[in-house]
Amino acid sequence: MAKEKKAIIVGAGLAGSLWAVYLAKEGYKVTIYERRSDIRQAEISAGKSINLALSVRGWTALKAAGIDKDVEELAIPMPGRIMHSLDGELTYQPYGKDGEAIYSVSRGHLNAMMMEIAEKKGGATIHYNTKCIDADTKAGTVKLQAYKTGEIFEDSAEVVFAADGAFSAVRYNAFQKQNRFDYMQDYIDDGYKELLLPPDENGDYRIDKNALHIWPRGRFMLIALPNEDGSFTCTLFMPFEGENSFESIKTDEDVKNFFKTTFPDFYDMMPNLVENWHEHPLSSLSIIRCKPWTSGKMALIGDAAHATVPFYGQGMNASFEDCYVMYNLMKKHNENWEAVFKEYEERKPDGDALQDLSVHNYHVMRDYVADPKFLLQKKIEAKFSAAHPDKWMPLYSQVSFSNIRYSEAWKKGMEQDALMKKVMDKPNIEEIWDRKEIEEEILGLI
Repeated sequence: MAKEKKAIIVGAGLAGSLWAVYLAKEGYKVTIYERRSDIRQAEISAGKSINLALSVRGWTALKAAGIDKDVEELAIPMPGRIMHSLDGELTYQPYGKDGEAIYSVSRGHLNAMMMEIAEKKGGATIHYNTKCIDADTKAGTVKLQAYKTGEIFEDSAEVVFAADGAFSAVRYNAFQKQNRFDYMQDYIDDGYKELLLPPDENGDYRIDKNALHIWPRGRFMLIALPNEDGSFTCTLFMPFEGENSFESIKTDEDVKNFFKTTFPDFYDMMPNLVENWHEHPLSSLSIIRCKPWTSGKMALIGDAAHATVPFYGQGMNASFEDCYVMYNLMKKHNENWEAVFKEYEERKPDGDALQDLSVHNYHVMRDYVADPKFLLQKKIEAKFSAAHPDKWMPLYSQVSFSNIRYSEAWKKGMEQDALMKKVMDKPNIEEIWDRKEIEEEILGLI
């Protein structure tokens, strides 16, 4: 009789739930330990966490696991972004070609669905309110404590996966105590606060449902993503300190004045602004870089390996891609986990590139999307790409609408950007941008 194959996953978030489905497909008995209580027992309301943008990488991983159709029910297509200027003027920018879109999904609803799938389709057992307090990578052992009873116990398996997020307990208790483990945590200067824009009195969306809305204001910005119920999850990103910062908004009157003068069209349609402001906490954003991602019988996946800031909408997609990559390696190496882990380490440059891309896109969203020169550059790129798709794929498309490695996309994107800077420096580019000579010049520079 074949020996039962056993795997442990610490963390029942998005990466942990998806990875449980993959492992179960290959005949593993999966046990998941989750620090939080069962999200399905709580009232999941939008506005409790940043909405997620699902793009090609995420869909590729969901499809390979056979659960893309389940997730489609939650996903709202956003083929472009709509910029809201200070005077209320709207500008639309498509993200890619016709038919290409990123998809808004509620983190809470998606997570609840993934847990359900992990249990029902994957046969996984999930233990809630159980925190990891220690781990031994060589033995494949995790030491756990049940919150409710205080009981401390151990469990072990031939493979253990840490999918327990940016502040991973497995990474902290096992990996970070090892010799020559590199670890860097970097908080960006900005925090975020969520607001929930409810449907109008008829239950309809107050602004265009099929778009990601941005109110870019230089050093800070507000974004809004649609939910299934007619509401929008809105997020204000702003510095913690200084002028126009969270620190500078002290009273209810300050809240009203800030929105009235900075986002007037949003202020006019947002009921209960002040109550909403107090309902949601001010949160911070950090980037985690570390290596190695594997040790002994254990591997870090998702945010535990490469937590990022949300400005490319790639955090979840990268985590799902980890699962997809690991699954393909598992098949390639016939479940020889030593060989699987060794090759999985080659994904580290993609984790680093993801961080670079996320910070880069933060500046794009915050500073450039309202800049006429930047918009013209994007227009020239789109025109050239349409004429020469074999020679040019915009960086955003490489990241969001392909499975090109993040590290390759970042390198190619920076090369293309340097080339475009030369084109944009031409005198009177605004008048001559769509002439044949500009297309030929780009061809000559490639």
